[in-house]
Amino acid sequence: MSAMEKISVAIIGAGMGGLAAAAGLTRAGLKVMVYEQATKFARLGAGIQIGCNAMKVLRAWDLEPRLRGGAFYPRSWNNREYDTGDIRFDMIFGPVAEEKYGAPYLLAHRGDLHAALASAVPADLIRLDHKLIGFEQLADQTVKLRFANGASAIADAVIAADGVHSFVKDELFGRHQPNFTGRIAYRTVFPASLLNGYAIDDCTKWWGPDRHIVVYYVKPDRSEVYFVTSQPAPGFTVESWSAMGDVNELRRAFADFHPQVRHVLDACPSVHKWALVDRDPLPRWCEDNVTLLGDACHPMTPYMAQGAAMAIEDAAVLSRCLDGVDRDGVANAFRRFEATRRERTSRVQLSSRTNTWLKAPTNPDWVYGYDAWKEPLASPEQPRPV
Repeated sequence: MSAMEKISVAIIGAGMGGLAAAAGLTRAGLKVMVYEQATKFARLGAGIQIGCNAMKVLRAWDLEPRLRGGAFYPRSWNNREYDTGDIRFDMIFGPVAEEKYGAPYLLAHRGDLHAALASAVPADLIRLDHKLIGFEQLADQTVKLRFANGASAIADAVIAADGVHSFVKDELFGRHQPNFTGRIAYRTVFPASLLNGYAIDDCTKWWGPDRHIVVYYVKPDRSEVYFVTSQPAPGFTVESWSAMGDVNELRRAFADFHPQVRHVLDACPSVHKWALVDRDPLPRWCEDNVTLLGDACHPMTPYMAQGAAMAIEDAAVLSRCLDGVDRDGVANAFRRFEATRRERTSRVQLSSRTNTWLKAPTNPDWVYGYDAWKEPLASPEQPRPV
C-alpha cells in the first residue's frame, strides 16, 4: 500500500451506528463500504431522543437543519408521579439546554434520524442484502468477508455495527446470551389527531411503583405522538421490533395511571412489544483489524435514551482515530478507540440499567456536555494476550 493510498473499511450493519460510522469515515477520506443484511430500509414506528451530545456529532455532518426541521424541540423532559402527576424532576431543555451544552435536544421519529444518517452516506456505498456469514484476518493484515448471497469482499479494516446479537462479536469473543431484564416494552407512534384535541405534555416520564411510560411528540407541528413503556414480564423473551402487542392488555397494565396517560393509551390504535435486554460491559472490543461499535459492544436498556447517541459518539471518535492511518496502524487505532470510549459507554450502560435517570433532581452534565469531536483520545492499550 502506498503512503498516499487510503485504507478500505467495511462496515457491517446499516443501522444508526453503521451509517454514522460511514458518515464520519467518508469525511475523513477513507474508502468505505457498508454491508446490510436487510433488503430495504423500513421506517419503524418508534421515537428517539437525540441528546445534545449526539447533536454535536450530527452537526459536523450538516444534518442539524434537516433534523431541526423534522423533529420536536421540547421544553423539558418532565418526570411525574404515575397517579397524581406530581413533579419529581423537570429537566429543562429548549434554549436553556442548547446554550448550556452547545446543541439542541430533539425528539424525533427513529426512521427520520435513520434517513438523515443515510443521506450523509453516498447511496453507492451501501450494499443491501449482504448478511455476513464468515470472516478471516489474512496474513497481509487485510480481512476477507463472506456473505450469505455468495458475495465476498476484502478490506483493510472491519467495523461491526451489527447490533446486540452481533455475529462478529460472537466470532471474536464467544457467544453469550444477553441479559433479559425480566421486563417488556410496548411502543408505538400514532397521529396526534386521535387525541381529539386533548392536550399532553411535550415529553413526560410517568413513574409508577414497578413500571413507567414515556410520552412525547416526534414532529415539530405536534402531529405525531410516541410512547414507550417498561413493565414486568419475566417469561417474555421476544426481542423483535415488529412483534405486535395487545393494546387492551397494555391499557389494563396502566389502568391506575394519570388520566393523561390513560387518554393516550385509549387513543393509540396498535402497539409493538419486545423484551428489554442489555449486556455487561465487554472487556475488549477489537481484535487486530476488526472492531465492534455501538450495540455490538455496549447494548443498553433505553432508560437514559442514550443507546443511539453512544453509537453516534463512537462513530465520531473512531473516525478521528482512523484519520490518516495506514493498514499497519489500524489495529493500534482500534485499540485507541476502545480505550477512549470504554469507560464512558460502560458508565452509561450501568447507569441506564438502574432506571433512575432523572427520577429525582439530577446533574446531567456528564452525559449531555460530552463532545466526541473534542474528547482527548486515549493512549492505545498494549496488545492483549488471547
